Amino acid sequence: MFTEDEKLVVVFNGEIYNYKALKEELKDYNFVTSSDTEVLLHGYREWGEELPKKLRGMFAFAIWDRENETLFLARDHFGIKPLYYYTKKSHQGEVVFASEIKAFLEYPEFEKEVNKKLIGPYLSFSFTPTNETLFSNVYRLLPGTSMTVKDGKIDIKTYYDIEFDEKDCNFDELVKQISETMKDSVKHHMIADVEVGSFLSSGIDSSYMVSLARPDKTYTVGYNDDKYNEIAYAKDLTEQLGITNVSKRITKEEWLAAIPKFLYHMDEPSSDPSAISLYFVAKLASKDVKVVLSGEGADEFFGGYNYYREEVDMGFYNKIPYCIRHLLAVIFGALPEFKGRNFIVRRGNKIEDEYVGVNKIFSEKERKRILKCEDTIKNRDITRTFFEKCKNGSNIVKMQAVDIRNWMLNDILLKCDKMAMASSIEGRTPFTDRVVFDLARTIPMKYKVTKDNTKVALREAAKLDIPNEAYKKKKLGFPVPIRDWMRQDEFYNEIKRAFSENFVKEFFDQEYILKLLEEHKTGKKDNYKKVWIIYSFIIWYEIYFLGKEIEGVNKGNNI
Repeated sequence: MFTEDEKLVVVFNGEIYNYKALKEELKDYNFVTSSDTEVLLHGYREWGEELPKKLRGMFAFAIWDRENETLFLARDHFGIKPLYYYTKKSHQGEVVFASEIKAFLEYPEFEKEVNKKLIGPYLSFSFTPTNETLFSNVYRLLPGTSMTVKDGKIDIKTYYDIEFDEKDCNFDELVKQISETMKDSVKHHMIADVEVGSFLSSGIDSSYMVSLARPDKTYTVGYNDDKYNEIAYAKDLTEQLGITNVSKRITKEEWLAAIPKFLYHMDEPSSDPSAISLYFVAKLASKDVKVVLSGEGADEFFGGYNYYREEVDMGFYNKIPYCIRHLLAVIFGALPEFKGRNFIVRRGNKIEDEYVGVNKIFSEKERKRILKCEDTIKNRDITRTFFEKCKNGSNIVKMQAVDIRNWMLNDILLKCDKMAMASSIEGRTPFTDRVVFDLARTIPMKYKVTKDNTKVALREAAKLDIPNEAYKKKKLGFPVPIRDWMRQDEFYNEIKRAFSENFVKEFFDQEYILKLLEEHKTGKKDNYKKVWIIYSFIIWYEIYFLGKEIEGVNKGNNI
């Protein structure tokens, strides 16, 4: 979209939920549309680089100032919308940007190469945890930052950063505030020219969101095994709310066939098999609606992960002097894995040295055993900045900070956006909202996690509006029977085929990864996470570097 004088032009992916209020502030400008996109153009002319600070929403946009030959890019506060850029010194200051990495493959000067030094951190964090990606010279613009490009020079600035300020408060008053804030956020996220539906699982987050929004249609997926099926819970809620639930049971065959499609749309390998469930639920919703609500962000903002409970449940262990705990950690860390070993190692190290997120997979020690390529980046080098910014906070706050800027950004929000967009629908996340975080960041630890539960204050707020007992339900995420399927011949043989390919020797110790697979197959060890993260990388490599065909997907000419 251009300004009337055609001096500014914007390309924009996302939604600005407070655009009507901003139009009031920009009343001296001549608006020719009723869209939120035009607010970006006039807002930039009025506020310049300060524009992103004024926005409430999810966005990745670029504004080209034709008169000054300046490019301005910005990404939303929490990174709901992705924004990548490609630049290389040999390209004389050229910058290419897009919402998807695969778009760069159409750029004639793009040099496709694996960023090998990030494979190690990927194996630990379960995603690439830096502004670099697994494609060399492809970077992600971080949340809450903007980038100006002029005369071939790149200048990146932070306009928003997460800060915690835990304050003691009255519990009932806090619950009331959460209720009011969430109602306001859902109201803003429901603004649309088209019908808005919602994803729905059995848990508190989506149940609360649906109870507030009451969309006409909700969408749920499950599996034939009742342990991994949330459909009955979802239908119970929607029946009580008097709205529609559309559901689908995913077969093993469908799920396995979707793996390459999912990895193609993700752009990078992913350790999260639940993203494939999102792929199917988005596909289901796309038959009816163009916009859906989703519950991402509640766990990170309100203290929802069971991992956080260890700070409360195992408080007795912290009473042992640190020098003794640390000595035990060193001793047990040198031993083979057994039940309880990881706890002793974890609790015998400072959280700043140990914690990388809720889904740590490989230790630094084990990934050195498994990798055949460079592995020089330490986990501590990646998380240091987050810990330093909240060094005076509780351990739970420190974990939240790491998870918001790593796990939520590079797994939770990314898979929601990528899987929704793969079906040409827009996923909106009312919990991941800067006004919601302004409140959540002040909640004291005792109202986040207790020995009895997580998200304590949020559950009480949800109880006011959820008509069934979903507010009590423990966290499941999107459960997938992948652990069992890996022990069955069909999937086991496919993984063994992938692990045995000749090119795999370039990256991994082939004998060792095949051993991990065999240990899982025989039930000797539960290695499914380790097997999946390696398998995900291999299939991603086959798609993007070896040209593996994907049934039903037109990849273009350059992959």
